[in-house]
Amino acid sequence: QVQLVESGGGLVQAGGSLRLSCAASGRTFSSYSMGWFRQAPGKEREFVAAITWSGSSTYATDSVKGRFTISTDNAKNTVYLQMNSLKPEDTAVYYCAAATYNRIVTSSRSYVYWGQGTRVTVSS
Repeated sequence: QVQLVESGGGLVQAGGSLRLSCAASGRTFSSYSMGWFRQAPGKEREFVAAITWSGSSTYATDSVKGRFTISTDNAKNTVYLQMNSLKPEDTAVYYCAAATYNRIVTSSRSYVYWGQGTRVTVSS
């Protein structure tokens, strides 16, 4: 079955960096797009960034543009989220997800597979 396993979360000071990884297995993902979402305490899950599996298209929400970069390593079946210049408001559980579309999608309802999440805490 499809598995998405996130790693790389942790505690970091404001201004610091983290790189999240999402290892995907269980099928061929060449026709999928991958996304990162986050959910802060007491808030709804929100879209962060997405990428087509080939890496040809990427998109990030305005609040992280210029700070976060999404990328893929097809040989490793892994999706990354490089997070720089972190802010306390980036604190959340970050989820990796896969959608059966070969294009960018931002709605969580379009994603059919989800990882278990990795926690990111940014201290001020």
